Amino acid sequence: MQEKTFTVAGGGPVGTLLAISLARHGYKVGLFEGRPDSRQTSIYQGRSINIALSDRGWTSLEKIGISSDIKADAIPMYHRAIHGIDSEITRLPYGKQGDAIWSVSRGGINERLLDIADAEPNISTHFEQRLVNVDFATASAVFLAEGEREITVDADYLFGADGANSKVRRLAHNLPRFSYSQTYMPQSYIELNIPANADGSHKLERNALHIWPRKDFMLIALPNTDGTFTCTLFLNYSGDPSFERLRERPDVEAFFEANFPDAMVYLERPVDVFMEKTAAPLFLVQVFPWSFNRKVALIGDAAHAIVPFYGQGMNCGFEDCAELHSLISKYDHNWDKIFPAYENARKPNGDAIAELSKRNFVEMSDLSGDPMFQLRKKIEAKFHEAHPDIWTPLYSMVTFSPEVPYSEALRVGDVQKQIMDQIMQLPEIDSDWDEPYVMDQLYKLATAHF
Repeated sequence: MQEKTFTVAGGGPVGTLLAISLARHGYKVGLFEGRPDSRQTSIYQGRSINIALSDRGWTSLEKIGISSDIKADAIPMYHRAIHGIDSEITRLPYGKQGDAIWSVSRGGINERLLDIADAEPNISTHFEQRLVNVDFATASAVFLAEGEREITVDADYLFGADGANSKVRRLAHNLPRFSYSQTYMPQSYIELNIPANADGSHKLERNALHIWPRKDFMLIALPNTDGTFTCTLFLNYSGDPSFERLRERPDVEAFFEANFPDAMVYLERPVDVFMEKTAAPLFLVQVFPWSFNRKVALIGDAAHAIVPFYGQGMNCGFEDCAELHSLISKYDHNWDKIFPAYENARKPNGDAIAELSKRNFVEMSDLSGDPMFQLRKKIEAKFHEAHPDIWTPLYSMVTFSPEVPYSEALRVGDVQKQIMDQIMQLPEIDSDWDEPYVMDQLYKLATAHF
């Protein structure tokens, strides 16, 4: 058993999974969360209550030894259901037959992981204790508990798993040679709801991620096990249309009726909710280093907050945990080697999925509704089926190929885009796409590059 001790600041899904991993390597772990225990309050207090887990997330959980029974509360989504402005629905498969991303409740998976953590004798959990200070030389931390009472917690090492607005990261700004950037997207978002039918069934197709792409903005809906859908409206903060401009009720009503006519019969009080809520910003965070003095490190959104358009935020954080889990064994608990190996392995991948996530907004909100883009995807899928050793579509690399690092998926995807741009310029491609000469030309171009 290891005698070293860890403090994990942040009891969300990534922090809790990290604590479980460390405990299973024999370390004593204190897991600290500023919010109340949602299992006691029955109210999950995170901002986003619905996420997509893909093969990367599930593989990471399995590597750490977490039972796959977490899938009991997840719904597989096998395709995108694209809702046109004319209410026509087009279905775009996510991958080959049987491939799915999984809609899960963020609060639900967090609570499952907390239950597992509670069963670990090496983990002590502490709620409603807010981090206020970190000594980056010693990994000692100060938390503010009930009644504004300060508690000093000493440990050998500390991980900041405290999310996109990480306090650990903000404190690190005072350290020398700490590089930090925060970039806001033009879009902000609010969450809406589609209630269940009276019998508890879903009002829309259950095993799909529903998208209403409208070029500069979009509405999406993810299914929940109780028959509801969690919906998110992504809209520019300023401009026309935007959250800033849509202030008067008649304008909001006209916006919804014009852009989401088929959704209006399902959404629960969309205009009221739009008027009541304050739109939340979307931003990306990139930092380096991720570790300090071989004592303190960042993980998950604290190290690489990204936008949600690839559905990879939690998957990436879980991969961070799995990478550390492997490195602890590889370097035989030598943290002087583990910390630099961890950040050097994960930093390029964090940057890559951040870039991919930004790009995917355009695909989801604009291109997914374009017939030529849909044809492009169909050609790629056919070629992949015929030559899986040569070509895996970018989305499948990111979502269904955990053995492919994000950074490699980005590199290969850029080459594939250049090739497909040439294929889509072939004369009569819209009518001839299924002809042998198209596949022959694609094979020629692909084998010249890969």
